Amino acid sequence: MTTNYEFEPLPESAIVYRALLRRQWIDEGNNLVVFSAYLLRPNEPGLSVTIASVCSPEQCAAKFQNCYGVASLQVGQIRELGLDAIPDSDSHAQIVGLPYVKDDRDRAERLADLLAERSRIVWTPSQT
Repeated sequence: MTTNYEFEPLPESAIVYRALLRRQWIDEGNNLVVFSAYLLRPNEPGLSVTIASVCSPEQCAAKFQNCYGVASLQVGQIRELGLDAIPDSDSHAQIVGLPYVKDDRDRAERLADLLAERSRIVWTPSQT
């Protein structure tokens, strides 16, 4: 994927954080991320993630009034799915390449499920 963006592409080994802003995005009994945390909402260009090298999980969570957890993902694992994490600032990126649910529900849910499987919860409010 060739891009002409202002920010350098993230290396395969880079980690990004997804803030889990809804309680139902976490299977608390198993401490797992639920696939709905990775569904692209209407009018979103991509899924918002924070670049871990410039922000701790606690700092990521603190950006939001209500955050129920923070999940980590490795950029290389995102790219394995045919998606990418494109930086749009020094500390933020968008996971791009996901279809909208209204356009292709099966593919959107399958990719969201694969992202959730690759995620690891690295912060919850109980850890503070």
